[in-house]
Amino acid sequence: MDMGSHAVMRFTIEQRHLTDTGGRPITGTNVTWHSCEAESVDDAVRLFVRKRGAEVIGNVLKFPGSQAMVTVRDGSGVYTLQFTPASGRFARMSGP
Repeated sequence: MDMGSHAVMRFTIEQRHLTDTGGRPITGTNVTWHSCEAESVDDAVRLFVRKRGAEVIGNVLKFPGSQAMVTVRDGSGVYTLQFTPASGRFARMSGP
C-alpha cells in the first residue's frame, strides 16, 4: 500500500521589522525568529504570510539553495522575511 509520502523541508525564518504601525522606521534591532515546515520555499512563504494575515509587498526574491527574501505588511508594520532551509529533512506521511 502506497502511503504517498512527500519530502518536507524545515525553514528558519528571520523576521526584521522595518516600520511600526504608523509607518515610522524602527530604530535599533528588532529581529524575531520563526520556523516553518513546507515542501518548497514558495510554500513556506505562502504559509507563513497567510498564517499571519499579512500581504506581500513587491516580489519574492528567490536564491539558490531554497532561500528567499520578501517584504510584507501586516497590522504590526512592515518587515522583511528571510527564509533559509534548516538542517534536517523528513518525510510527511499521508494516507489513512
